Amino acid sequence: MLIIRPSRDILIPLASFFSDFSRFSSKQAKMDRLIKTVIADDEQIARQVLREELQLLPEVSIVAEAEDGRQVLQQIVELRPDLVFLDLQMPGMGGFDVVRNLSGPRLPVIVIVTAFHQHAIEAFEAGAVDYLLKPVSEARLRKALERVKNLLGKPLEIAQDLAKIASASDALNPARRKLVGRAGREYYLLDADEVLALQAEGELVWIVTPKRRFMASQTLRALETGLQSFSFQRVHRNAIVNINHVRKVTALTSHRWMLTLTNDMEFVVSKRQAHNIRRLLER
Repeated sequence: MLIIRPSRDILIPLASFFSDFSRFSSKQAKMDRLIKTVIADDEQIARQVLREELQLLPEVSIVAEAEDGRQVLQQIVELRPDLVFLDLQMPGMGGFDVVRNLSGPRLPVIVIVTAFHQHAIEAFEAGAVDYLLKPVSEARLRKALERVKNLLGKPLEIAQDLAKIASASDALNPARRKLVGRAGREYYLLDADEVLALQAEGELVWIVTPKRRFMASQTLRALETGLQSFSFQRVHRNAIVNINHVRKVTALTSHRWMLTLTNDMEFVVSKRQAHNIRRLLER
């Protein structure tokens, strides 16, 4: 039997190769774990202070800074950051407007940064929304970052968190409300006023919009509770409609009504809910 033993001259380069590959893999893994971060604040000094604090955290990589809402929306689309520190008071488009205009399959985690505003703080605390109060302390920043790490890689939880932030603005702008809708593996934030109806099919709940329908992340009852102050009315146990999108009401009998929506969907109102529809017609 012929046994070929590799020479020492071959072993050394191979050992060197695997050592270099191991270092490269370790470096690449570290880069992959970095949290791509954008800072959005119209005050240059505020961005600088937050940037210096974040640069002390090895897991954070600052990829961009923005001084207004439109700029940060563009950066979110182009850079696809994991995290955005978002100031509420910015000219033109504020932080709440940025959150309401977020869309697409990959949403970042948003951490609100704000100067003291009593009404906003009360809204955040009532909605269990995390926020940072200026000036941001190192301990508070690290705590917020731990929460961010727990959200990364969980698109549903991120979308629900963004919906909570948008809903917290109801105290300041009660005409807006966000719902979380799923299409395939992607999650979207939907304005309540663009929703035509909510429809249950077995264990699934669908959010119906003019263009398509999305799978809801909550039960029909939970959605109904969150929309009590809006123009939504339950028409039977499996459906809730947005009254603002009702195009026609047809009386089938004295206790039975059929609603036709602006997209031509039709819903028969149950006897139990008929009095609510009659009351709406008498307004």
